[in-house]
Amino acid sequence: MNTAIGLLIPLLGTVMGSAFVFFMKHEMSQPLQKSLLGFASGVMVAASVWSLLIPSIEMGEESGKWAVLPAAVGLLLGMGFLLLVDELTPHLHLGTEQPEGIRAHLSRTAMLSLAVTIHNLPEGMAVGVVFAGASQHATGVTLASALAVSIGIAIQNIPEGAIISMPMRAAGNSRWRSFIIGSLSGVVEPLGGLAVILLASLMVPVLPYMLSFAAGAMLYVVIEELIPEASEGKHSNLSTIGFAVGFVLMMVLDIVLG
Repeated sequence: MNTAIGLLIPLLGTVMGSAFVFFMKHEMSQPLQKSLLGFASGVMVAASVWSLLIPSIEMGEESGKWAVLPAAVGLLLGMGFLLLVDELTPHLHLGTEQPEGIRAHLSRTAMLSLAVTIHNLPEGMAVGVVFAGASQHATGVTLASALAVSIGIAIQNIPEGAIISMPMRAAGNSRWRSFIIGSLSGVVEPLGGLAVILLASLMVPVLPYMLSFAAGAMLYVVIEELIPEASEGKHSNLSTIGFAVGFVLMMVLDIVLG
């Protein structure tokens, strides 16, 4: 039951953020969007370090200086996996007109949705792998720390949901359509998390690699998408402040609840 709730908490954050479309008449202001992008980046980086990479290294402490090997290999594999998905999947990022990935005859809405799916997949994997770790008592990952990751990602999903639904509304979609598309963008997270949990239960020895794999995938999204979007143009200083707030919040959640 705790695992099921933990997997659904991030989706709830996306739904709450998507609901902003009912309360805001105009497109989200650039300063607010920059701040929220920075905040999301900070949460994801802190979760990658405290909740994924450090536990991955700690699980291999008996290996001495080689304890860092699973973390290093898994991180590179996670980044490589997202790079491959990014190159092969036809998708369109918000605020751009040029699609990325292989050429496909898809609607703008479909390609925007695929871009969000690529973004949300590693977050779902991160939640799934920490709950898988919590179920294996020898890993050192606690249920409280797993919940901290779930809550932290849910918090950053609130602005993320708004960032998705508001441009949809500004593009001419109805409020309900914008809300539904924004909410559905988070469905991949519990599905991805469940898949990782089932896989980890079959392959416990590779759990350190899976923890760092999720970290690498999340860091790829931050470096490839969030930080460039937050840094270009005006108000980039707000994204820096948002990053600091998000990083500290996630760090505190992990330490206090862990």
